[in-house]
Amino acid sequence: MKRTLIAALIATATLTAGAASAETVMAVESELGPVLASSETGLTLYTFRNDSDNTSNCYDDCASAWPPFAAPASAQSEGALGVIERRDGSRQYALNGQPLYFWAGDAEKGDVTGAGVGGDWDAVRQEGGC
Repeated sequence: MKRTLIAALIATATLTAGAASAETVMAVESELGPVLASSETGLTLYTFRNDSDNTSNCYDDCASAWPPFAAPASAQSEGALGVIERRDGSRQYALNGQPLYFWAGDAEKGDVTGAGVGGDWDAVRQEGGC
């Protein structure tokens, strides 16, 4: 199964959005090894194989099950972590152009129950450990 890999330096990168409420990302341990997660919630981030570069194709029922990793209006792109605009006007974080999502089935830090769902969803994995 193809999985998105990120370098160790990206795993603890902070998105400098110029606002105190800016989201950050971190690496957390999971049964798949280290994965990228929101530092605010500790929940794993995923990519959708049906997305294209800088474009989300997950809306309506899909977005209910796979909530986008929302970016505030003040968020700025920082290195591999970017911000895209969704067709509904909201903003979403992306890694190397791939939009990032949470999985509604994950409840705790390090859960990766969304990995492989429908053959279309990948947990964002980190090389080299946390």
